[in-house]
Amino acid sequence: MKLQTLLLLLLISVADAAAKPNLIHIMADELGYYEPAFMGGKNIQTPNLDRMAAGGMVFRNMFAGSSVCAPTRCNFLTGKHAGHASVRANGGGTPLRADETTIAAMLKPLGYATGGFGKWGCGGRGSTGVPEKHGFDVFLGYYDQVHAHTYYPPYLIQNSAEVPLAGNDGRDRNHAPTYAQYVIHDASLKFIRDHAKQPFFAYLPYTPPHGSFHIPDSDPAWALYKDKDKDWPADARRYAAMVTMLDRQVGEVLALLKELGIEQNTLVTFSGDNGGADYFVTPQHPRGVHSANKHPVTGVEWRGKKGNLYEGGLRVPFCARWPGKIAPGTTSDLLAYFPDMLPTFAEATGAPTPAGVDGNSLLPTLLGKPDQQKQHDHLYWEINGWTAIRQGTWRAVKPDKSKTWELYDLATDPGESKDLAAEKPDVLARLTALAAAAHEPAREGTFTRTDLHERDRRAKYGKHDDSYIATPSGVSKKGMKKKK
Repeated sequence: MKLQTLLLLLLISVADAAAKPNLIHIMADELGYYEPAFMGGKNIQTPNLDRMAAGGMVFRNMFAGSSVCAPTRCNFLTGKHAGHASVRANGGGTPLRADETTIAAMLKPLGYATGGFGKWGCGGRGSTGVPEKHGFDVFLGYYDQVHAHTYYPPYLIQNSAEVPLAGNDGRDRNHAPTYAQYVIHDASLKFIRDHAKQPFFAYLPYTPPHGSFHIPDSDPAWALYKDKDKDWPADARRYAAMVTMLDRQVGEVLALLKELGIEQNTLVTFSGDNGGADYFVTPQHPRGVHSANKHPVTGVEWRGKKGNLYEGGLRVPFCARWPGKIAPGTTSDLLAYFPDMLPTFAEATGAPTPAGVDGNSLLPTLLGKPDQQKQHDHLYWEINGWTAIRQGTWRAVKPDKSKTWELYDLATDPGESKDLAAEKPDVLARLTALAAAAHEPAREGTFTRTDLHERDRRAKYGKHDDSYIATPSGVSKKGMKKKK
């Protein structure tokens, strides 16, 4: 009887594990709101993302957790908004605290394999914030985002150990043999294949198309753009090719799920990481050739861009696919942002949501049950002296170094062009009070040693270049003032 009971419990355990959905999130570094074709873009080919979006749900009002790289990843992973998060600086190495729970740490007790591949940004080597201390079985890529500023580094990092990329020195971007994104993507596919028979969480914060704008001339995507629209600056064509390369890699992830017979049990989400930049400005394209924040048909523009807290600095493309669960060809206008992803994954898997989370689960919306969807009273952001809060269609912004708040009604002014602060003092007072309550002083993680972190930051300039000094707060030339 005891043996039969044991076997029964084992079978129940195996069946329960098989029922838990796999989770994949693919985050494109710096991809603008209107750049993918599924969001309306006209310049860049994204056929795989378009099919993914058509097979699932597109969110029209998804916002990043921050307008820059490192903090937005912290908001995504911890479910905390910018007023509560530990990582609020964008130096690249600011660590998560040791006691913080990430999506990966939340899922580990449920038997999930957890892997990350790409740009971490939540703690350099030697700190409390490294991914292997926050629930990840494996993380391969760049821990520090300064290290991530080259696609040809001398090495990548896996679980705080260096993975050499033979022949690379960080600076030889034209003839170096190993393009890091290929290595990172291949590792993500291997992780999915290796863990196809158990529930897994694959976090893919891929670096493309973040500048520098480099892609091997041999990549099939470059052939599509190298002779296209010669009025585009050269980097604009490289950027487009990098997005199309990334799109191809998304397609390879989706194809692998189908090959392995697990696509029906896998929730795949895709997003940018922060608002788009006005890259490649020309006289004909004052918001950039690819117009990340300008509607390609109507011409309506989101004000701002990466780095500030107007709408353009925070809106990101987002779609989700889960065959049999998410109805194909659907869209949502729900106001949502990155802190919502942790509680969404918690509800989808049955994991307990950690205390102190600011997000709401988006699962009811994804599953076509909007009447069960919890709504945010307001959304909050802060970065580099900026503060912003949105409640419904009202939006208040205090720019960096400004002593006064601005107020906009997005229902009539989506481009934030008419400041109503003087006309609506009652609305402004309500929003600024909410913003004050949302902020608490940052409590960052710590470093026990900084030498490895400094080495990783120097790797951007070449493995043997010792003319730079690196610290968690910036990189500087010897004898020069440290960059912030």
